Amino acid sequence: MTPQPLRDQFKRPLRDLRISVTDRCNFRCTYCMPAEIFGEKYQFLPKAQVLTFEEIARLTRIIVRLGAVKVRLTGGEPLVRDQLETLVAQLRQIDGVDDLTMTTNGVRLPEKAAALKQAGLQRVTVSLDSLDETVFRQMNGNRGSVQQVLDGIAAAERAGLSPIKINAVVQRGVNDHTIVDLARWAKDSGYILRFIEYMDVGNRNGWRMDDVVSAREIAERIDAVIPLEPTSRGYASEVAMRYQYRDGGGEMGIIASVTMPFCGACSRMRLSPEGQIYTCLFATEGTDLRDPLRAGASDDELEAIIRRTWGERIDRYSELRAEATEQPRERKVEMYHIGG
Repeated sequence: MTPQPLRDQFKRPLRDLRISVTDRCNFRCTYCMPAEIFGEKYQFLPKAQVLTFEEIARLTRIIVRLGAVKVRLTGGEPLVRDQLETLVAQLRQIDGVDDLTMTTNGVRLPEKAAALKQAGLQRVTVSLDSLDETVFRQMNGNRGSVQQVLDGIAAAERAGLSPIKINAVVQRGVNDHTIVDLARWAKDSGYILRFIEYMDVGNRNGWRMDDVVSAREIAERIDAVIPLEPTSRGYASEVAMRYQYRDGGGEMGIIASVTMPFCGACSRMRLSPEGQIYTCLFATEGTDLRDPLRAGASDDELEAIIRRTWGERIDRYSELRAEATEQPRERKVEMYHIGG
């Protein structure tokens, strides 16, 4: 018998599962893992505390039975975890997964794209904040070049991991002057670009509202050069506002978590590398599944924990932030730990 799909306190269903397979990354992006904090001496999770692929697959199977149909692998940088294609193959065998995808910085795709595709990964989203080499290196802690990312995107395209999406976080005074060039390149290349408002995820990126370039301003800047036409979201809980190019040359989108919150339709659960589930990107704490799993809990017992966690969910941080005159919460889980 198929379980009844979960609903939280605001009647929001569980539809998306984002799995952070590691808290490590080969970049040090200023908006996520600034190098001055995440330096050589920073203590990441010991291997023994990180879920095995088999544990991830087991938990995913339970969560999918409760309603999740979209599964995305994140990090950290997911491709710094060895043999990730093994996990992909395990997840591909789970009935009910309609969409199996990954978000990556792209640097390791040349060596991994073909194996990931063969294992069952369907598509990738690649982070690329600017085509300007100086700006890009400034934003990623000087850990990679634009060409390395472009090579990764090309490898993904050759492997058939498409349609390819490009994510770009926009920060005022940092890379906002390069967004039109990025939009033009993505359009001409046939990629789906998603601009993301700079968000106050975690506690260590020095976020200020003054550094946010609003979705409205981003759209106006692009539209002035490459005319846009708003279109509807693909499904109710899709986070991006979508636009079509008026000349018929594809689409782009903007994720406006700061200035136009979309909490009311949020359907995402996040599984951290050490087995905590989070019901909000801006959560202050998670619910542990690893310890009961390793203590011998049955699938039914793990399902009960997941059901209770989602059923009690009242998260709407972005809406509260928009309503408040001060920051609603001081301590939040870091983005590198549970993915974007």
